[in-house]
Amino acid sequence: MKIDIKKISQGEESVTIRYAQMTPSIQKIIGILRGEKTKLWGRVSDENVCVELDSVLYLETVDDRVFAYTSDQVVRIDGSLSSFMDEACDETFFRCSKSMVININRVASLRSMSSNRIDATMENGEHIMISRRYAVEFRKLLKGDR
Repeated sequence: MKIDIKKISQGEESVTIRYAQMTPSIQKIIGILRGEKTKLWGRVSDENVCVELDSVLYLETVDDRVFAYTSDQVVRIDGSLSSFMDEACDETFFRCSKSMVININRVASLRSMSSNRIDATMENGEHIMISRRYAVEFRKLLKGDR
């Protein structure tokens, strides 16, 4: 994708987006420019709730159900972790194991473990283990190689 950025001294600021096909990435960019926050709908008890995607610490699959964890609530969402990753199209979420996805912007600290695993401490103090299978890709992400 080519990006042209030009500073102007007067006149109205504008952004032009040219695309061959509307993709989730382009839709996200448009949403950001419009000031839209990405939201995630789910259920808490018998109530439908909406949470900001930025507030999600991690998602986990338990007994074929997907739960999104924020600092103060657990929200059951429809679909699978794979469908979430496809729909979110957000580089801030990283698949860290077969059953978990973490929000890398909400990681407070990291610690290398034996067997090439990584212990990620989230902002709420919970420890999430990044498995060997995903640790190499996570390290590349941290270096900016992804």
